[in-house]
Amino acid sequence: MNKLFGIFLLLSISIFSSQIYALRLEPIPYGDFSTWKARGITESKLIGGKHKTVYEIAPEGKSEGNTPYTNEGGSPWATSNVYAKVAGVVKASNTVTPAIHNGNRCAKLEAKMEEVKVLGLVNMDVMVAGTVFLGQVYEPITSPKGPFSKMEMGIPYTKRPAALVYDFQVDMPNVNTQVKSTGLSPKKTLPGRDNAEVYVLLQKRWEDEKGNIFAQRVGTGRERYSKSIPWTEKHVLPIHYGDITNQPFYKPWMGLLNGEKAYYAKNSKGKLVPVQEVEWAPADAVPTHVLVMLSSSCGTPFVGTEGLTLYIDNVAFGFE
Repeated sequence: MNKLFGIFLLLSISIFSSQIYALRLEPIPYGDFSTWKARGITESKLIGGKHKTVYEIAPEGKSEGNTPYTNEGGSPWATSNVYAKVAGVVKASNTVTPAIHNGNRCAKLEAKMEEVKVLGLVNMDVMVAGTVFLGQVYEPITSPKGPFSKMEMGIPYTKRPAALVYDFQVDMPNVNTQVKSTGLSPKKTLPGRDNAEVYVLLQKRWEDEKGNIFAQRVGTGRERYSKSIPWTEKHVLPIHYGDITNQPFYKPWMGLLNGEKAYYAKNSKGKLVPVQEVEWAPADAVPTHVLVMLSSSCGTPFVGTEGLTLYIDNVAFGFE
């Protein structure tokens, strides 16, 4: 019996592996993270006047000056790297940087604490995760409140891929705590480490006469990583279509994004509004948009495990 089970298991693994390698890959533009734009930003003298380099996933280049960035060269990617100007004070944050693995460039996403010093004293700490996503950030950021309302999440997309495929590595600090620090209140140490996360969500969106945007969830692929993982190539994150709430793999954090969890998009009037996911789409539905996010955090904004790092490369859609 045990021998038969072993043979069945090997056959199952073999079939599954052949299905993975049979996928036709459609790379996402700039998803090999081989070119970056380096932006030189000078922070306000009030907080030390440091000159910082902030990276964007874009055609290779450099720029100087405290000016808002918009996606360049057809790149669909935005990052958690931002130019902020709060009450006239300029601050730059850079948690996504280019890195080298086996001689090739990849993206390094790191959770870190940003310190703001006024007159030589530390008076504000902000926990920032390294995050890359399909969409756009609208700079300058003028407040730490409502971070989702400062960015547009998702791009138009009408295909139905079977999976998201990528190379990755996770470096997890040997701690079991995370820190909540918004800069608006004292930081707190919370139990339990944060997780790195990758997800791909397909939506079918529509807009009502008032400019509100709603969506059905068409497809879902979402994974969280709670421990260190060595460099892994062509990892396959399957996309499941239709209502997955009764599937054995379903977790609450795979559910619909609405209320305070909703991400934002521009409506036909040019206003950023929340995209409320109101229901699961039929399994054969065609999407209008895709969301892809890669992050060194999976929780609430401004909460994370300092030093948690996700390396990512060669992001592509996989088709059967």
